[in-house]
Amino acid sequence: MEDEPPPQGVSAKALEATLLSALKMLDVGKWPIFSLCSPEEIKLIRQACVFGSAGNEVLYATENDEVFVLGMNCSGCLGTGDMQSTIEPRRLDSLCGKKIACLSYGSGPHVVLATEEGEVYTWGHNAYSQLGNGTTNHGFVPCQVSTNLVNKKVIEVACGSHHSMVLTSDGEVYTWGYNNSGQVGSGSTANQPIPRRVTSCLQNKIVVNIACGQMCSMAVVENGEVYVWGYNGNGQLGLGSSGNQPTPCRIAALQGIRVQRVACGYAHTLVLTDEGQIYAWGANSYGQLGTGNKSNQSYPTTVNVDKDRVVEIAACHSAHTSAAKTQSGQVYMWGQCRGQSVTFPHLTHFACTDDVFACFATPAVMWRLLSVEPDDHLTVAQSLKKEFDNPETADLKFLVDGKYIHVHKVLLKIRCEHFRSILNNDDEIIEMSEFSYPVYRAFLEYLYTDNIRLPPEDAIGLLDLATLYRENRLKKLCQQTIKQGICEENAIALLSAAVKYEAQDLEEFCFRFCINHLTVVTQTQGFADMDHDLLKNFISKASRVGAFRN
Repeated sequence: MEDEPPPQGVSAKALEATLLSALKMLDVGKWPIFSLCSPEEIKLIRQACVFGSAGNEVLYATENDEVFVLGMNCSGCLGTGDMQSTIEPRRLDSLCGKKIACLSYGSGPHVVLATEEGEVYTWGHNAYSQLGNGTTNHGFVPCQVSTNLVNKKVIEVACGSHHSMVLTSDGEVYTWGYNNSGQVGSGSTANQPIPRRVTSCLQNKIVVNIACGQMCSMAVVENGEVYVWGYNGNGQLGLGSSGNQPTPCRIAALQGIRVQRVACGYAHTLVLTDEGQIYAWGANSYGQLGTGNKSNQSYPTTVNVDKDRVVEIAACHSAHTSAAKTQSGQVYMWGQCRGQSVTFPHLTHFACTDDVFACFATPAVMWRLLSVEPDDHLTVAQSLKKEFDNPETADLKFLVDGKYIHVHKVLLKIRCEHFRSILNNDDEIIEMSEFSYPVYRAFLEYLYTDNIRLPPEDAIGLLDLATLYRENRLKKLCQQTIKQGICEENAIALLSAAVKYEAQDLEEFCFRFCINHLTVVTQTQGFADMDHDLLKNFISKASRVGAFRN
């Protein structure tokens, strides 16, 4: 299809029409696993998450809220009911129609998903009860987690290697799963088979953001304080020590600093303040703290990202990579990047932090559920396309073969010289008998879209109309459609049309096609019914090009 130039004008009535949301296509081209999907499938994707030990699994949702998975299916993490890998997208019927709000995954892997209604579904690896269903049996299909979450709306989810955490709309945190280092915050190191609320010093706090490292957990409360618990062998809790923490503990070193977001890598932590500043701590063997060296830090340390205000931080518990985006749209990365150690924030050419993980993280997995945001703005051309045959905004009707086609006088006058000369302001209904309904509808739609949608046989009628109305560009489009749809059965009919409408280029094309398929074409009904003069000319011309030579 050609690019659509904006129309030269539009009626006030048409501009009053309601503009429906238009969604951009999600750019997933940098993630290798999407090479298994067809271009048609990719165009429909509106949400996606690449996960797994090597980025070999993916879940995605389409514009129709259908959910598909494909990949290796380790531990049944695709939720298809088995452990069979698949290179063809498989539909998860149990999740179709449920709008996905957020998703996270562990190392097993296991998957935790929340819907926009606040329901939680889990599946996959479950040796440590990380699915929250009270068992240690792997979950091969998505199952809702309801224990202790009844009447709770979950708005955020996070997974460590083998533990899970959710945040509810009323600011409560619930955890379950592996707890060898106190990462579920219960005060013990016993695994937790079902969701339980994290209390201790969070009891009367309203939490606004959560994150998990491999074996630690973090929560930001509404006043900007950060609470941490779990494994601390690399100083990833930011408490100035390396001892594990079995219950939430406030990071005292951030006193007076209001944190908005927290992000966890494998064993390092990033926070973003309300002033757009980054602090980092924890493991640093790949430079993932961005401090210019590879020394671990157990206290929060300032990360200098140019002089611009940072608006987004990114890290993933399966990688040693860090990324940030500034207010001006610049994206920086540091840490383990394609096997190299980048110890200072490095300015990239990317437009989003997601691309850092697609191209440089090991493994290449997503740090969040990647989503397309609705774009409520339509161009003039898109608006007009939606208004074709809309009775609510139209001020003129064509009656063709007993059917109405609703249009706008001003647009027809602007787009077509024929209508400019014949339309009157008092016209309300015009009867059309010269052309069929499909042909005339296609013509009017062309005036709104600059494109035609017709089978080649109907395109002959549209070619007749284009000739009558002196629409030269439309004639070219008709000829192109006819060329693309020619076959042995319709070749003679198309040739006859080309001759009738003096479309010399099309006539030559159809003639060559007939000669190249002469044996079959001469046995068709179209050849038997061929006009006598056209038949004589065809035989004469075919003879001149040697079609009947022995």
